[in-house]
Amino acid sequence: MAIGIGLGMAEFPFSSAKAFWKWVEMCEAGGIDSIWQTDRLVSRVPFLETMSTMAALAGATDRLKFGMNVASVALRDPLLLAKQCATVDFLSDGRILPAFGVGSPVAADWPATGRSPQGSGKIADEALDLIAALWTQEKVTYQGEHFQYTDATIAPRPVNKNIPLWIGGSSKVAIRRTARIGTGWQAGAESPAQVAPVIEAIKAAVKENGRRIDDDHYGTGFYFRFGGWEDGPLPYLVKNIQQRTGRDPKYAFAVGTGADICARIEEYIAAGVSKFVLRPTGSSDQELMDQTQRLIEEVIPAFAGR
Repeated sequence: MAIGIGLGMAEFPFSSAKAFWKWVEMCEAGGIDSIWQTDRLVSRVPFLETMSTMAALAGATDRLKFGMNVASVALRDPLLLAKQCATVDFLSDGRILPAFGVGSPVAADWPATGRSPQGSGKIADEALDLIAALWTQEKVTYQGEHFQYTDATIAPRPVNKNIPLWIGGSSKVAIRRTARIGTGWQAGAESPAQVAPVIEAIKAAVKENGRRIDDDHYGTGFYFRFGGWEDGPLPYLVKNIQQRTGRDPKYAFAVGTGADICARIEEYIAAGVSKFVLRPTGSSDQELMDQTQRLIEEVIPAFAGR
């Protein structure tokens, strides 16, 4: 398995766009594999819109890959989403890493727009079929319960003929969805012990479907912090996750020294994960930069070439 370590953003943590781009430049120069943007449309705190962010990153970088972690396909039009991904892939010479999920059933997007998450899984399944077809077929005709297309085509299609289609979620339905159409799987808030059986279930389901997902196309993400549990925004983040999930939040963090963070990554590797989306924590622009620089210096080299 080829180990890849990228960095992720949920809510926008920087004081300005200028500070964000300075951070992106550091990632580009420092050997970070990719940048990932969490998808949230309705929120009281600032969140960058994920597809706009992908387009901006395509124009601002030369090497970095970038992806959505994960785009809520049930909340978006599949034709537009397929076209956006294809355009960004074309303009970036194949560097986009599209990743999709149904969307959290407790997301504020649903009540704010007068919609219900009930039935969103079926909508997502149809949308993903359409996206995959639009990327590869000259004309797409589709008659589903939620979408009906006749001779739909997009151009340019992705320059990457094997453009990935990563799927998020660990439910039985998500496992079946990944096995049926996905080329990779991205974990959510699962610990290493929870990730392992999901990966095994996906591999078994993929085999039943007569398909194949590369062994190095299984990913996860968590916050990291060089320091202690009382440093920076960690107390706030820990409390927020605990209130939201009702679980011990420490599974979502790697805190301590570079060796401690490497050890957490190794736990996931042992469980079958090889792609990582690590989220820096900081209360200021400089703190975020410092945390990222330490990751580049103390963690990235430990997995280079693996």
